[in-house]
Amino acid sequence: MISTLLIGGKGTIGAGLRTYLPQLDAEYRVVSADLPGAPDAATDPSAHGEFIELDASVDDAKLRSALEYRDLVVYLARKDPLSEMNAMTDRVFKAIMDVCPNAVVIGSSSVHATGTAYYGYTREENSPIANRRFKEVDPWPEPLSVMTEPCPNGDYGVEKAYVEAWCHRLGAQGQGAVAARWGGINPTNGKKDEISYFTVWCHQEDSARFVDACYKTARAGKLRPSAHYYVISDNTYNIFDIETTRREIGYKPQHDAESFYGGDDGLISLRMD
Repeated sequence: MISTLLIGGKGTIGAGLRTYLPQLDAEYRVVSADLPGAPDAATDPSAHGEFIELDASVDDAKLRSALEYRDLVVYLARKDPLSEMNAMTDRVFKAIMDVCPNAVVIGSSSVHATGTAYYGYTREENSPIANRRFKEVDPWPEPLSVMTEPCPNGDYGVEKAYVEAWCHRLGAQGQGAVAARWGGINPTNGKKDEISYFTVWCHQEDSARFVDACYKTARAGKLRPSAHYYVISDNTYNIFDIETTRREIGYKPQHDAESFYGGDDGLISLRMD
């Protein structure tokens, strides 16, 4: 049995992990810790439904109890403002270090941790990539390396960079820890009317494949210390480096945003706000 705790497991990413991790390996026993009364984003009735009511930002004793004997911990919870979010991250990672130093830890970062490095491709008003005018893009940009250091351009990216720093700290102390730079994950796994969503889109199943690959690579003693990876599906028009992720941990994404967006060569234009 792989005893797995999702801190913030009722949210969109957690819902996908609860659904797909047990499908990838029946050994996963997934427990979700979340706020009392938190809505559940899971749409699949097969999603694991074992829950602990917990506010990780204030209840240190209950948090530490929930962490006992875990093999895998995935930190997904978040709150506003930034100062309170970072304080919760401090609390969670200190508890992990004390209670389950042998657990594999996945910290929830985001592509937004490196927002200033890719926004030129995806946010400029007349960007051919953002507007799906792909014939104008020659050559296609080199995918943004997983080695790119955090360069956020807003509080959301800053909070994710802070999580990455904690993952690096755990890695420096010998614990298996990875910062997951999640792409665009949504409960229906479909498209969103959002600028350049097709470049960051990630199917929930692929997010679970990533976590599974991280865990098994760590248990095999082959996880690169203090790693951070982009978690993106196998999108035709990807601008992020997932080849390093494939090579280092055996990540095998199965989905492509074009299956959901359809069209090519600028036949679809997304809203620019």
